Amino acid sequence: MKDFEVFVEQLSHRLNEPLPGRDAQILMAPKPIDESRFRANLNFPPKLGGVMVLLFERDNDFWIPLIKRPEYNGHHSGQVSFPGGKKEKSDIDLIETALRETEEEVGVARNEVELLGTLTELFIIASNFKVLPTVGFLQQPPEYKLEEKEVESILEVSLSQLKDQSQRGIETMQFGKYTIHSPYFDVDGHKVWGATAMMLSELLFVLEELGN
Repeated sequence: MKDFEVFVEQLSHRLNEPLPGRDAQILMAPKPIDESRFRANLNFPPKLGGVMVLLFERDNDFWIPLIKRPEYNGHHSGQVSFPGGKKEKSDIDLIETALRETEEEVGVARNEVELLGTLTELFIIASNFKVLPTVGFLQQPPEYKLEEKEVESILEVSLSQLKDQSQRGIETMQFGKYTIHSPYFDVDGHKVWGATAMMLSELLFVLEELGN
């Protein structure tokens, strides 16, 4: 059996066991820590969303496609994130949401994605979304077809890059009267921070447990 097949089996098994959750997410959370990130405000029921963490093998490494959002007047303008979006009434669950949105945004057909499991859901304060990250595997590197209204470009990042401490930093940001210090991954000059970085942090935590 090829090494990547062993890796995929091990990861799938681990994702279906209890996850590290907050302990891993918090490593890349903006500081000071806002504990509301880890729970929704019941007075304002959150919208539900799903994102897709796609893995594929190339050049003896595993890669993940991220998307850069276009600039617009909204909470996530220009940000780098996973493919994904809001749950529609027709979606059976948030895994279905992630599959549908991935097909719509980057052109990866749902029947090409081998579902491995999910990471821990995360509440995004700015947009009042509770998001579930689904982890999928592709047998071949994807051929993208971008939905230009939703996706400006694709950024592919390898697990080796994400593990490299020299590719991380901390950005000081000002939001009104609040100052935060946000850890980020540097992906080809783009700062990946916030919820996406926290989800990647949990994935890396799980992989480290597996010895990868």
